[in-house]
Amino acid sequence: MMNLEAYFDAEVSAHQATLQAVAVSCRADFEKSLALWISTIRGGGKLLFCGNGGSAGDAQHLATELTVRFKKDRSPIAALALTTDTSSLTAIGNDFDFTQIFARQIDALGASNDLLIAISTSGKSPNIIQALKMARHKKINAMGFSGGDGGEMPAYADPLLCVPSQVAARIQEMHIMLGQMLCSALEQELGLV
Repeated sequence: MMNLEAYFDAEVSAHQATLQAVAVSCRADFEKSLALWISTIRGGGKLLFCGNGGSAGDAQHLATELTVRFKKDRSPIAALALTTDTSSLTAIGNDFDFTQIFARQIDALGASNDLLIAISTSGKSPNIIQALKMARHKKINAMGFSGGDGGEMPAYADPLLCVPSQVAARIQEMHIMLGQMLCSALEQELGLV
C-alpha cells in the first residue's frame, strides 16, 4: 500500500521544482509569445491552436478563454481550436492521413496574418510537425509549447515555450499555466479588462 502523505509531498515538490525551472528558462520566450499574440490580434488575424490528447484539451481550453472571456466580460478575441471539428478530423484522417489533420485545416483556414500555436508535450507528434510545416509554407507565424529538448519543434516554432522536464504531467501542468498567463496578459495589453 502506498504512503499517501509521501506521495502527495513528492508530487507537490516535483511541481514546484518544475515551476522554478520554467521561471528561469521560459521568460524570454513568454515575452516573445505575448508580442506575437498581440500583433496577430491587432493585425486582424486569429490564433489557431492544435494539439493531441491532453494538448488538444489545452488547445480548446485556451481558445475558449479568448473567444468567451478569461477574467471579465469583454469583446471576443479571434481564436480557434483545430481539434474540435470531428467531421473534418475524421474525414482528413480517413481520406488523407492522420498526420494531416491540422495541416489540412491550416491550409483551408489559415491566413498570413494568423498565428499557429502548436502544443506537443514531446515535440515529436507527426501531425503537429506537419501543421508547423504548413504554417511555414503559408507564411503564417508559428509558436509552440513543448517539453524536454523540444523534439522537432525548435526547427519550426519560434518562440517555443519548452518546459525543462521529461515528465509529461509536469510539462502539461506548465503548459496550461503559461497559456492562461498569455490569455490574461493579452486581455490586459489589448485594454479589454
